[in-house]
Amino acid sequence: MEIGLLWAAVALLGVLIIGSAVVLVQLVKQQGRLLLRLEALESPGAADALQVHRSGGGQPAPPSGRDVGSAVEPFLLATADGETLSLDDLRGRDALLVHWHPQCGYCRQIAPELAGIEPKLRDRGTELVLLSYGDPEVNRALTGEYGLRARICLQEEGQPIPAFEGLGTPVAYLLDGDGSIAAPLAFGALDVPELARAAAVGRRRLPSERRLGESRLLRTGLPPATVAPPFTLPTIDGTQVALADFRGRRTLLVFSDPDCGPCNELAPQLGEFYREHGDDLAIVMVSRGGVDENRRKAFEHRLEFPVAIQPGRRVAKDYGIFATPVAFLIDEEGVIARDVAEGTPEVLGLARDAVAREEARL
Repeated sequence: MEIGLLWAAVALLGVLIIGSAVVLVQLVKQQGRLLLRLEALESPGAADALQVHRSGGGQPAPPSGRDVGSAVEPFLLATADGETLSLDDLRGRDALLVHWHPQCGYCRQIAPELAGIEPKLRDRGTELVLLSYGDPEVNRALTGEYGLRARICLQEEGQPIPAFEGLGTPVAYLLDGDGSIAAPLAFGALDVPELARAAAVGRRRLPSERRLGESRLLRTGLPPATVAPPFTLPTIDGTQVALADFRGRRTLLVFSDPDCGPCNELAPQLGEFYREHGDDLAIVMVSRGGVDENRRKAFEHRLEFPVAIQPGRRVAKDYGIFATPVAFLIDEEGVIARDVAEGTPEVLGLARDAVAREEARL
């Protein structure tokens, strides 16, 4: 009997040892996979490592890129539509080459803005070209989701054309009709749409100009308890509007741009909100661009609150913000009451919360 128990104990011990060995092997394999993933993430060709949006705050300085006037090496790439595109095919017109990746979060972030600017680029004879990676269908689905009609050229993973070698995504060069670089490198999610907007109006940034990403200006918005900077601006109706006009009322100050896709998503919802709650919350929109295009947008989205036109980004600079759409809630004394709201959900949330608090107070 004792011998039988002994053998049973030995057998159980053997099972435990074998089981532990199997678990150990699996752990080693899993650790190996994790190490491989970490290696991939550190690889220059990895999709996540290609996301290079930097906006100061101690980040490494962005690369200077190639000199304006230098030539881009010839290339021939397959497109996501099963055709080919070469540098020679682009000669005779300007082209905005954007280094892109379908897994790049910042590429997705700027896609709506580029979609809004793209028609104006075409009107000026400038072609938007995405130099991307990966599966054609995935790339087509991404651009289709945001309404981009740009041609998509597919590069081998980690092997960009020489002009983008060592750079991440999104970055961009504007080329002139002979294939030479026409403007300094646009680096990251701030610079690339800015370069696209400049190309759409025919303006080319000078080599001496600083990128948005290099600027030391505040760009995260003025904090709460700050006195809202005053302004007086022309409106699309031919009148003027001043922040001082709204002293004594809680006011939602919204920064917008007619070429901004998310802004056009926000506008009709904001217009409807104002029609329902305009007595409880004043709204003023400060936009870039020309009077006519902003007037068309206001008519299209039935905007009944004042829409003012700022020259360049003058007022946005005072408020320390350059993204759109964003909004500041300003209290009755002209003081910023809350953190800046960025994007459609946050702006609408800020507006609804301001009305709810006012109703609760009454």
